Amino acid sequence: MSYTAKDVQSLRQSTGAGMMDCKKALEENGGDIEAAKQWLREKGLAASAKRDDRDNSQGVVALVVEGDRGAIAKLKCETDFVASSDNFKAEAEAIARAVLEGGESAAASRAEQVDDLKVTLKEKIEVGEVVQFVAGAGNVIESYTHVQGGRGVNGVLVEMSGASAELAHDLAVHIAFARPRYMRREDVPGEVIDKERQTLETLTRNEGKPEQAIAKIVEGRIGGFYKDICLLEQPYAKDDKVSITQLIGGASIVRFAQVELG
Repeated sequence: MSYTAKDVQSLRQSTGAGMMDCKKALEENGGDIEAAKQWLREKGLAASAKRDDRDNSQGVVALVVEGDRGAIAKLKCETDFVASSDNFKAEAEAIARAVLEGGESAAASRAEQVDDLKVTLKEKIEVGEVVQFVAGAGNVIESYTHVQGGRGVNGVLVEMSGASAELAHDLAVHIAFARPRYMRREDVPGEVIDKERQTLETLTRNEGKPEQAIAKIVEGRIGGFYKDICLLEQPYAKDDKVSITQLIGGASIVRFAQVELG
Protein backbone atom coordinates (compact mmCIF):
# COMPACT_ATOMS: atom_id res chain seq x y z
CA MET A 1 0.00 0.00 0.00
CA SER A 2 1.53 3.32 -1.09
CA TYR A 3 1.14 6.75 0.48
CA THR A 4 1.17 10.35 -0.74
CA ALA A 5 2.50 13.67 0.52
CA LYS A 6 -1.07 14.46 1.56
CA ASP A 7 -1.07 11.33 3.75
CA VAL A 8 2.14 12.49 5.42
CA GLN A 9 0.66 15.93 6.09
CA SER A 10 -2.54 14.42 7.48
CA LEU A 11 -0.56 12.15 9.79
CA ARG A 12 1.54 15.09 11.00
CA GLN A 13 -1.55 17.15 11.77
CA SER A 14 -3.29 14.34 13.66
CA THR A 15 -0.28 13.18 15.69
CA GLY A 16 2.01 16.19 16.04
CA ALA A 17 4.96 14.04 14.96
CA GLY A 18 7.74 15.26 12.66
CA MET A 19 7.70 14.80 8.90
CA MET A 20 10.45 12.20 8.75
CA ASP A 21 8.84 10.20 11.57
CA CYS A 22 5.51 10.25 9.72
CA LYS A 23 7.16 9.04 6.52
CA LYS A 24 8.88 6.26 8.45
CA ALA A 25 5.60 5.27 10.13
CA LEU A 26 3.81 5.03 6.78
CA GLU A 27 6.65 3.05 5.23
CA GLU A 28 6.69 0.61 8.14
CA ASN A 29 2.94 0.12 7.91
CA GLY A 30 2.40 -0.08 4.17
CA GLY A 31 0.74 3.33 3.93
CA ASP A 32 -1.99 2.43 6.46
CA ILE A 33 -2.64 5.71 8.29
CA GLU A 34 -4.35 4.19 11.34
CA ALA A 35 -1.56 1.65 11.76
CA ALA A 36 0.98 4.44 11.33
CA LYS A 37 -0.70 6.44 14.12
CA GLN A 38 -0.44 3.44 16.42
CA TRP A 39 3.21 2.94 15.43
CA LEU A 40 4.02 6.55 16.28
CA ARG A 41 2.21 6.26 19.58
CA GLU A 42 4.11 3.11 20.51
CA LYS A 43 7.40 4.78 19.64
CA GLY A 44 6.49 7.76 21.82
CA LEU A 45 6.58 10.11 18.83
CA ALA A 46 2.96 11.28 18.98
CA ALA A 47 3.06 12.58 22.54
CA SER A 48 3.04 16.21 21.46
CA ALA A 49 -0.49 15.81 20.09
CA LYS A 50 -1.75 15.50 23.66
CA ARG A 51 -0.39 18.96 24.41
CA ASP A 52 -2.53 20.87 21.92
CA ASP A 53 -4.74 22.33 24.65
CA ARG A 54 -1.91 23.35 26.97
CA ASP A 55 -0.88 26.92 27.65
CA ASN A 56 2.28 27.98 25.83
CA SER A 57 2.86 31.48 27.14
CA GLN A 58 6.62 30.96 27.51
CA GLY A 59 9.10 31.19 24.67
CA VAL A 60 11.61 33.45 22.96
CA VAL A 61 11.35 36.76 21.10
CA ALA A 62 14.11 36.88 18.49
CA LEU A 63 15.05 40.11 16.74
CA VAL A 64 17.39 40.68 13.79
CA VAL A 65 18.40 43.94 12.10
CA GLU A 66 20.62 44.13 9.05
CA GLY A 67 21.02 47.38 7.13
CA ASP A 68 17.64 48.78 6.16
CA ARG A 69 15.70 45.69 7.31
CA GLY A 70 14.54 44.40 10.65
CA ALA A 71 12.49 41.43 11.81
CA ILE A 72 10.98 40.05 15.01
CA ALA A 73 9.69 36.52 15.60
CA LYS A 74 8.07 34.98 18.65
CA LEU A 75 8.39 31.24 19.18
CA LYS A 76 6.11 29.94 21.92
CA CYS A 77 6.46 26.96 24.26
CA GLU A 78 5.18 25.76 27.64
CA THR A 79 8.13 26.09 30.02
CA ASP A 80 11.13 28.28 30.83
CA PHE A 81 13.32 25.19 30.63
CA VAL A 82 12.52 24.58 26.96
CA ALA A 83 12.58 28.31 26.13
CA SER A 84 16.13 28.52 27.48
CA SER A 85 17.42 25.54 25.50
CA ASP A 86 19.94 26.25 22.76
CA ASN A 87 18.05 24.51 19.94
CA PHE A 88 14.81 26.34 20.78
CA LYS A 89 16.55 29.74 20.80
CA ALA A 90 18.35 28.85 17.58
CA GLU A 91 15.04 28.06 15.86
CA ALA A 92 13.54 31.37 17.00
CA GLU A 93 16.57 33.12 15.48
CA ALA A 94 16.18 31.11 12.26
CA ILE A 95 12.54 32.14 11.95
CA ALA A 96 13.43 35.79 12.50
CA ARG A 97 16.08 35.56 9.77
CA ALA A 98 13.63 33.91 7.38
CA VAL A 99 11.20 36.77 8.00
CA LEU A 100 13.98 39.34 7.56
CA GLU A 101 14.84 37.94 4.14
CA GLY A 102 11.45 36.83 2.85
CA GLY A 103 8.75 38.81 4.65
CA GLU A 104 6.27 37.76 7.30
CA SER A 105 4.86 34.89 5.24
CA ALA A 106 8.33 33.30 5.21
CA ALA A 107 7.82 32.12 8.80
CA ALA A 108 5.83 29.24 7.28
CA SER A 109 9.01 28.00 5.60
CA ARG A 110 10.19 26.80 9.03
CA ALA A 111 7.09 24.66 9.67
CA GLU A 112 8.92 21.34 9.34
CA GLN A 113 11.66 22.41 11.75
CA VAL A 114 9.09 23.63 14.28
CA ASP A 115 7.20 20.34 13.99
CA ASP A 116 10.42 18.41 14.62
CA LEU A 117 11.11 20.60 17.64
CA LYS A 118 7.73 19.62 19.11
CA VAL A 119 8.77 15.99 18.99
CA THR A 120 12.30 16.57 20.28
CA LEU A 121 11.30 18.82 23.18
CA LYS A 122 7.87 17.24 23.84
CA GLU A 123 6.00 20.52 24.31
CA LYS A 124 3.36 22.55 22.51
CA ILE A 125 5.50 24.77 20.30
CA GLU A 126 4.22 27.23 17.72
CA VAL A 127 5.17 30.44 15.96
CA GLY A 128 3.55 33.57 17.39
CA GLU A 129 3.72 37.12 16.04
CA VAL A 130 6.21 37.94 13.29
CA VAL A 131 7.08 41.40 11.95
CA GLN A 132 9.25 42.64 9.10
CA PHE A 133 10.28 46.26 8.50
CA VAL A 134 11.98 47.49 5.34
CA ALA A 135 13.02 51.12 5.76
CA GLY A 136 12.03 53.78 3.29
CA ALA A 137 14.74 55.73 1.49
CA GLY A 138 16.79 57.77 3.95
CA ASN A 139 15.01 56.35 7.01
CA VAL A 140 16.68 54.56 9.89
CA ILE A 141 15.64 51.32 11.59
CA GLU A 142 16.67 50.69 15.17
CA SER A 143 15.72 48.10 17.77
CA TYR A 144 15.85 46.97 21.36
CA THR A 145 15.55 43.51 22.88
CA HIS A 146 14.92 43.03 26.57
CA VAL A 147 16.73 39.88 27.68
CA GLN A 148 15.68 37.87 30.70
CA GLY A 149 17.16 34.58 31.76
CA GLY A 150 19.45 34.53 28.73
CA ARG A 151 16.66 34.88 26.15
CA GLY A 152 14.77 37.70 24.45
CA VAL A 153 11.34 38.33 25.95
CA ASN A 154 10.43 41.77 24.59
CA GLY A 155 11.48 43.08 21.18
CA VAL A 156 10.90 46.46 19.53
CA LEU A 157 11.52 47.78 16.01
CA VAL A 158 11.31 51.47 15.15
CA GLU A 159 11.54 53.21 11.79
CA MET A 160 12.24 56.94 11.89
CA SER A 161 12.77 59.72 9.39
CA GLY A 162 15.21 62.56 10.01
CA ALA A 163 16.60 60.87 13.11
CA SER A 164 19.97 59.60 14.26
CA ALA A 165 20.47 55.94 15.07
CA GLU A 166 21.00 56.92 18.71
CA LEU A 167 17.64 58.71 18.92
CA ALA A 168 15.84 55.81 17.25
CA HIS A 169 17.44 53.34 19.66
CA ASP A 170 16.47 55.46 22.67
CA LEU A 171 12.91 55.49 21.38
CA ALA A 172 12.94 51.69 20.98
CA VAL A 173 14.06 51.32 24.60
CA HIS A 174 11.25 53.63 25.70
CA ILE A 175 8.63 51.65 23.75
CA ALA A 176 9.81 48.38 25.29
CA PHE A 177 8.96 49.62 28.76
CA ALA A 178 6.11 52.10 28.12
CA ARG A 179 4.18 49.74 25.80
CA PRO A 180 2.24 52.27 23.68
CA ARG A 181 -0.66 50.82 21.71
CA TYR A 182 -1.02 53.63 19.16
CA MET A 183 1.12 56.37 17.61
CA ARG A 184 -1.23 59.32 18.24
CA ARG A 185 -4.68 59.95 19.68
CA GLU A 186 -6.22 60.10 16.21
CA ASP A 187 -5.25 56.44 15.76
CA VAL A 188 -7.28 55.22 18.74
CA PRO A 189 -10.53 53.55 17.59
CA GLY A 190 -13.71 55.31 18.66
CA GLU A 191 -15.02 52.21 20.42
CA VAL A 192 -11.89 52.09 22.61
CA ILE A 193 -12.42 55.69 23.72
CA ASP A 194 -16.17 55.16 24.26
CA LYS A 195 -15.50 52.15 26.49
CA GLU A 196 -12.88 54.02 28.49
CA ARG A 197 -15.15 57.04 28.86
CA GLN A 198 -17.97 54.87 30.22
CA THR A 199 -15.58 53.24 32.68
CA LEU A 200 -14.27 56.61 33.85
CA GLU A 201 -17.79 58.01 34.26
CA THR A 202 -18.75 55.08 36.45
CA LEU A 203 -15.53 55.35 38.44
CA THR A 204 -16.00 59.09 38.96
CA ARG A 205 -19.59 58.66 40.15
CA ASN A 206 -18.54 55.90 42.52
CA GLU A 207 -16.01 58.31 44.01
CA GLY A 208 -18.92 60.57 44.97
CA LYS A 209 -17.98 63.48 42.73
CA PRO A 210 -20.70 66.11 42.09
CA GLU A 211 -22.79 65.31 39.00
CA GLN A 212 -22.11 68.71 37.43
CA ALA A 213 -18.34 68.11 37.69
CA ILE A 214 -18.28 64.58 36.26
CA ALA A 215 -17.98 65.55 32.56
CA LYS A 216 -14.99 67.81 33.21
CA ILE A 217 -13.26 65.24 35.43
CA VAL A 218 -13.78 62.52 32.84
CA GLU A 219 -12.31 64.67 30.08
CA GLY A 220 -9.24 65.27 32.21
CA ARG A 221 -8.86 61.57 32.80
CA ILE A 222 -9.31 60.79 29.11
CA GLY A 223 -6.28 63.03 28.53
CA GLY A 224 -4.34 60.84 30.95
CA PHE A 225 -5.56 57.76 29.08
CA TYR A 226 -4.11 59.14 25.85
CA LYS A 227 -0.77 59.69 27.60
CA ASP A 228 -0.77 56.03 28.63
CA ILE A 229 -1.51 54.50 25.23
CA CYS A 230 -0.32 56.99 22.56
CA LEU A 231 3.41 57.04 21.91
CA LEU A 232 3.71 60.70 20.93
CA GLU A 233 1.93 61.82 24.10
CA GLN A 234 3.80 59.58 26.53
CA PRO A 235 6.34 61.07 28.94
CA TYR A 236 9.82 59.86 28.04
CA ALA A 237 10.85 56.91 30.22
CA LYS A 238 14.25 58.43 31.04
CA ASP A 239 12.89 61.92 31.78
CA ASP A 240 9.17 62.21 32.51
CA LYS A 241 9.31 66.01 32.15
CA VAL A 242 9.85 65.51 28.41
CA SER A 243 7.20 64.07 26.10
CA ILE A 244 8.10 61.81 23.18
CA THR A 245 6.98 64.58 20.81
CA GLN A 246 9.47 66.93 22.47
CA LEU A 247 12.18 64.24 22.51
CA ILE A 248 12.12 63.60 18.76
CA GLY A 249 11.95 67.29 17.81
CA GLY A 250 11.97 67.70 14.03
CA ALA A 251 12.30 63.97 13.39
CA SER A 252 9.27 61.77 12.76
CA ILE A 253 8.30 58.23 13.74
CA VAL A 254 7.25 56.29 10.65
CA ARG A 255 6.12 53.18 12.55
CA PHE A 256 6.94 50.91 15.44
CA ALA A 257 6.23 47.33 16.46
CA GLN A 258 6.51 45.54 19.78
CA VAL A 259 6.40 41.79 20.36
CA GLU A 260 6.66 40.31 23.84
CA LEU A 261 5.85 37.18 25.76
CA GLY A 262 2.59 36.88 27.63
